[in-house]
Formats: sequence, C-alpha cells, structure tokens
Amino acid sequence: MTERTDAQKDLARNRQAFHLYEISDRFEAGMVLLGPEVKSIREGKVQLKDAYARIEGGEAWLYQCHVSPYHHNTHDALMPIDPMRKRKLLLHKKELLKLTGKVDEKGLSLVPLKIFLSRGKIKCELGLGKGKKLYDKKDALKERDLDREQARAMRER
Repeated sequence: MTERTDAQKDLARNRQAFHLYEISDRFEAGMVLLGPEVKSIREGKVQLKDAYARIEGGEAWLYQCHVSPYHHNTHDALMPIDPMRKRKLLLHKKELLKLTGKVDEKGLSLVPLKIFLSRGKIKCELGLGKGKKLYDKKDALKERDLDREQARAMRER
C-alpha cells in the first residue's frame, strides 16, 4: 500500500469492511467512470456499503457501488446512467494475476475499502479479506471497548 499523502482526499469509506472481514493486503486501482459520475463522486455522493469486487475474464469489476446521479447533468435524457452499474477497475497485469490466484485458492474476497482522490484521479482501494466468524466479531468489539475504557482512564489521570 502506498503512504497517504496530502494529495489524497477520501471521498467514501466502507466502514463495515473492517468489521466483516480480516483485511490482509491492500491494492490501489483506478476506475473507469463517465463524466457525470466523476462530478457526483467528487461531491461525495457515493456509497460503498454493499459493494464488492470480482475478477472476471482477466479484468477487475466493482459491483453494487451506488453513485447518485449528478444533479446538474443536462444530458440525462440522452444518456441515462444506472447508479448501480458495474464499473471497471484498472490494475496492473501482475496485480490481477496475484489477486486471481489468492481469491481462487484461499477463498479470499476483494472488498472495496475506500474511494479517494489522488492527484486529480479517482481511485479505489481494494482489500484482500477473509470473512470473520461471529465470535471473531464479538471478540473485536470487546477488545475495542476495553481499549476505549483504558484510554478514558489514562485521560482522567
């Protein structure tokens, strides 16, 4: 994963991803978008809640990512855009081969973690994750609560 710089700005985050999955690797992918989608995403009108990524035919695709229609779009009648359409993700061939092998062999999932702006380009950060069991989720919640209580106790001293 690349280091976060001042040139990056988060536009959308998938908060549930870290609760539902144990993320091991992260990858940065470009996105193929239409003009009104770019403007809408820059305004933050995008949701990653139920989104997932899949590799099909040697290409990566993003599914169930909702991009609200751009409200100033004057060409809606000529070119209506489905807000839930699948969008192509741009990755290097080596990254695609690596991801394909891991997803097929180990049963890992490709989870979109966030959409961000990097040097004027809209990118998507993908995480390679393994689904957590119910008891893992409960343990994570307990651990987080303990950490909060310890932090409060340290602040009060």
